[in-house]
Amino acid sequence: MKIKIDLFSDTKTRPSKAMLNAMVSADVGDEQAGEDPTTRTLEDKVAHLLGKEAALFVPSGTMCNQIAMAVHCKPGDEIIADKTAHIINFEAAGAAVIARAMIKPLDGINGVYTVDQAKEAIRSDFRHSPTSRMIAIEQTANLGGGTVWPLKLLQSIHGLARENNIIMHMDGARLLNAVVASGTSAANFSSTVDTVWIDLSKGLGCPVGGVLAGTKEFIREAWPWKQRLGGSMRQSGILAAAGIYALDHNIDRLEVDHANAGILAKGLAQISGINISEKTVDTNILLINVEKAKLTATQISAKLQQQGIRIGAINKNYMRAVTHLDVDKAGVIEAVDAFAKICESN
Repeated sequence: MKIKIDLFSDTKTRPSKAMLNAMVSADVGDEQAGEDPTTRTLEDKVAHLLGKEAALFVPSGTMCNQIAMAVHCKPGDEIIADKTAHIINFEAAGAAVIARAMIKPLDGINGVYTVDQAKEAIRSDFRHSPTSRMIAIEQTANLGGGTVWPLKLLQSIHGLARENNIIMHMDGARLLNAVVASGTSAANFSSTVDTVWIDLSKGLGCPVGGVLAGTKEFIREAWPWKQRLGGSMRQSGILAAAGIYALDHNIDRLEVDHANAGILAKGLAQISGINISEKTVDTNILLINVEKAKLTATQISAKLQQQGIRIGAINKNYMRAVTHLDVDKAGVIEAVDAFAKICESN
């Protein structure tokens, strides 16, 4: 059956007609020669938004992370990150292959670890140990349920990193969700890290792309890695135009996605056997505990899909739903009703 309500991820968004029109009419040139004006405009726009000196447009968020780790780390260095981090779970061990660095996972709560945990994870200067080179933050924490890292916590970890001469990097795939949810500016969040990127292809609704930002020197070093990884493009302004449109029109509307996630959480919490803490729904990601339900997460997911509704199963006990601009309030309510009928009829 065709999927009509897709809550699998905010990566399922499709460009609107207005975004497509912006793409078609984009002024383009050779990106690698620095001749694509739309790409340069997007990069300048993101650098300004994040309060950084320069930025680089690349095809994906994963490439942003891989480039950052490759620039910052030497072979054998260690990166500190929460155990739920994207760089651990969803990048095909890229850190080990490309940067040739290892990652030390921390056991945070909902994807967020403490200053004390980070401090304890930093290695002493010992020739038998790897060198602690980077502290990674994922804003928001995806597998933590879209948790927003508080600014004060980031500032404290930033201070710790500075004391120990360690780079701090932010996987900002959903940074703008955190901005809308917290009222803290993107520049203030980004001031706590050396490098940061935002994803264009999630809640912002673009078909492709991420933008990595940092100092001019960092971006200079990032360019050869973009080339090595196959991320250099030609008339990339067609894609960059979608990013410019999204930044101009789709940031504030993320609040609608957050509200819909709250409606989804409240509705699902009323179903017998479903456990959801509505207080942990910070943004647009919802973790659904079905451990006490009569069906497993995989079974519920399959039955929903038969009705044209897609919510992914993480494992047998947990599902993840993500609200976005292609699913409205009515769609969320319909998903809740279908979920309830499936659970109550078995």
